[in-house]
Amino acid sequence: MESSIGLEIIEVVEQAAIASARWMGKGEKNTADHVAVEAMRERMNKIHMRGRIVIGEGERDEAPMLYIGEEVGICTREDAKAFCNPDELVEIDIAVDPCEGTNLVAYGQNGSMAVLAISEKGGLFAAPDFYMKKLAAPPVARGHVDINKSATENLRILSDCMHRSVEELVVVVMDRPRHKELIQEIRDAGARVRLISDGDVSAAICCAFAGSGIHCLMGIGAAPEGVISAAAMRCLGGHFQGQLIYDPEVVKTGLIGENKEGNLARLKEMGITDGDRVYNAEELASGETVLFAACGITPGTLMQGVQFFHNGARTQSLVISSQSRTARFVDTIHMYDKLEYIQLR
Repeated sequence: MESSIGLEIIEVVEQAAIASARWMGKGEKNTADHVAVEAMRERMNKIHMRGRIVIGEGERDEAPMLYIGEEVGICTREDAKAFCNPDELVEIDIAVDPCEGTNLVAYGQNGSMAVLAISEKGGLFAAPDFYMKKLAAPPVARGHVDINKSATENLRILSDCMHRSVEELVVVVMDRPRHKELIQEIRDAGARVRLISDGDVSAAICCAFAGSGIHCLMGIGAAPEGVISAAAMRCLGGHFQGQLIYDPEVVKTGLIGENKEGNLARLKEMGITDGDRVYNAEELASGETVLFAACGITPGTLMQGVQFFHNGARTQSLVISSQSRTARFVDTIHMYDKLEYIQLR
């Protein structure tokens, strides 16, 4: 899978990032998302594959989306037999977030990126558009920290695993009312808190990279993004756990479904009988082969954002593979002729 479409999935996230970056700072989050979706869809439909979207985006706020169940790739076309033998191709499940951090793009803030994860059919957990309690940590803490333990206890364990004092640790938490007590507990334990408004996929991945300045992600964010984070962390050997949150009273900022009982019923319809189950990275991204790709839209900790210049653009991407056990940073110059550049602007 990596050898056949590895480069092309980088181009997918690059094209989505470039399209979205043209709307950076213009206050139009839905437009920034829409153009990223269309660019991602267009490039995926040129790949020699049979792909299916298992995690899309936009359901909560009715933003444009690559919808769940949508088929992508040349070999899903009605005339596919003219291009390939569909029966000989591995079916691929795809999780996408064409513009992770739409508000960040709209208001010119750091940390947004175009992102996707792929695996063979059935290799990615089809998370409902609920919320998820998450815990991400470096590889050295894998299996030692636990989402069922308190923040204070996990920070002590992480301190021991990393041979750092708790005061040296930085924990990323989404800046939400639901996290008021969590933030206070982390600070009382002695660790430092970095609050983010959006974009917890990037924060989770940063935990696996030494020198990122981020050592842990705690708190509740979107469940689909949790699966994408888990795919990257599984490839990197990092610690990731997620637990679905189905009670609107816990989230406090809105949730699909009117009440806890209705959400539990919806989970059962999807085949999830234990709504309180804690999933690890290998369960959320269980495929034999998992690939993750991201491209910075605005500047971030791991990647620079898209930089435009006369008749071209420069992007920085990250592709991670469980197959080759590699994390590649890709710096790309995109060259346009004058007419195309004027039209794109």
